[in-house]
Amino acid sequence: MTKSRGSVLLGVFFLCALPGGGAACSDTTAGARDAGTVGGSGGQGGLGGVTGGTGASGAGNGGTGGTGGTGGASGGTGGASGGTGGASGGTGGASGGTGGATGGMGGATGGMGGATGGMGGATGGTGGATGGTGGAAGTAGAGKDSGASGASGSAGGPTGGGPMIGGCPMFPADNPWNRDVSADPVDPDSNAIIANINANGGKTVHPDFGRTLTYGIPYVVVPQNQPGVPMTFQYAGDSDPGPYPIPADAPIEGGPTATGDRHVLVVQQGTCLLYETYASKYVGPGWSCGSGAKFDLRSNALRRDCWTSADAAGFPILAGLVRYEEAVTAGVIAHALRFTVSQTRQAFVRPATHYASSNTAAPYPPMGMRVRMKASYDTARFTGASLVVVTALKKYGMMLADNGSNWYISGTSNASFDDNNLNQLKTVPGDSFEVIQMGRIYTSADCP
Repeated sequence: MTKSRGSVLLGVFFLCALPGGGAACSDTTAGARDAGTVGGSGGQGGLGGVTGGTGASGAGNGGTGGTGGTGGASGGTGGASGGTGGASGGTGGASGGTGGATGGMGGATGGMGGATGGMGGATGGTGGATGGTGGAAGTAGAGKDSGASGASGSAGGPTGGGPMIGGCPMFPADNPWNRDVSADPVDPDSNAIIANINANGGKTVHPDFGRTLTYGIPYVVVPQNQPGVPMTFQYAGDSDPGPYPIPADAPIEGGPTATGDRHVLVVQQGTCLLYETYASKYVGPGWSCGSGAKFDLRSNALRRDCWTSADAAGFPILAGLVRYEEAVTAGVIAHALRFTVSQTRQAFVRPATHYASSNTAAPYPPMGMRVRMKASYDTARFTGASLVVVTALKKYGMMLADNGSNWYISGTSNASFDDNNLNQLKTVPGDSFEVIQMGRIYTSADCP
């Protein structure tokens, strides 16, 4: 990362980096059971759902509730009502949740079973691994012959907008990182900016992560009681003071002996605070870093204008990383990605708060600029994790965060990544992207 107001320099685990300087389980829920004729199953959730069949007669079983649908960009209301069983068989079924941008609503109500069927189940929590999918549903309790109450269901996950890490949302659903920009207008200077990027370095995408653990940017999740340690910063004026709950063995970008940006990213459970540092070195009992920043993962608050973070643009780095848990396990990335280019402009657009360049000409891209893969770009040949990435690039795009190699997309490495699959991304040309319309452009005049 490059850092400075004049000249600028600028890795998963459960556990510092510096940018431009500047002043300063889803449990399925079924209906309750009892002896008798079984009621019909509820339909699959989605946008709506269907009603389960009716049992023949007698004290039948409650029908199996339909599975809540996966929420879309605005979240589809999924779920279905369970079948009505027998004479007084209970209604089972789950109400699916709205997911995606607003965070998935999981949970289910337990079915009523038996002659009078006791109510079982509990409402699941909101959220979900990626926000697009509803959170873990509650498990319905079994109905009793006497109609006694069934056991309460298990709770779902916590509320979240995009991905969940360490039980914390990766910022609210309406945060810029989690916003669908597929319908945003194109900036009038898009062609000139894309041409400028391609004229100053590589012309195709490169995934800067994979199965080799010394690539990418690692992070770690620590418990709420992780002790805070003292911190010193080269760019103290742009840094949030310590202590930071960074373990002595926290993973460093590039490894312990790396000479690059040496970012350290830490999510603290409970407080849901994100701590990020640049040029990080453990000196015992604390850390010496180039810069450091704290972000409240439940807030949309930005850094102060003209302040850097551990990233040149003043961004939270973790928010824009491709993670194995999303790209492979969940099969969906519901947020914008982070990328770099070789030459940037001495300017930024929000949500960035800092620049790291001396170039003032308009064709150079400002920090924070967001690009989106063109809807017309054919992605039919992509498979696996690469398909998940390009799908996210069409919906959420990626934001310019630092000076580096052209079109490098940041992520966390994982030994289970298939590098041959990720190599598909290297065929994506830079001109398959377009710049989303930018708002106010902040320059050196705004950062006296």
